[in-house]
Amino acid sequence: MKVPFTLGEAGHFGLAVRDPKKSAKWFERALGLRKEFDFENGVAVGNENVTIALFKGKPSPETIDHVSFHLSDMSTLRKALAHLKSIGVDIEDPGDEIGPEAPGSKNMGLWFHDPDGYRWELSVLGGK
Repeated sequence: MKVPFTLGEAGHFGLAVRDPKKSAKWFERALGLRKEFDFENGVAVGNENVTIALFKGKPSPETIDHVSFHLSDMSTLRKALAHLKSIGVDIEDPGDEIGPEAPGSKNMGLWFHDPDGYRWELSVLGGK
């Protein structure tokens, strides 16, 4: 069945977090997002590509495996890793942090967790 539309960039998505203001500060510091606006029980952070609505609630990181954002090249991915390490982010696979997204994949990524336990990935398509 042909669908009569094509999805565009992600507009926004929402996450339940323990403390939206504290989480917003983490996203600003770790990922360079900026506070966009406050709303009842939350804070929205984002950039020109995505907005994350941080709602006060019980975090549920087990409901999604991870969220991935693409970076432009391997040099930028390595700089991102150094930055995340420098601010004490919980990075997976210490000592071997950057690797294929899956066995046989040409895409390279690194995975880490925010303070509420959600899993994030930064990746480079084709690993170039």
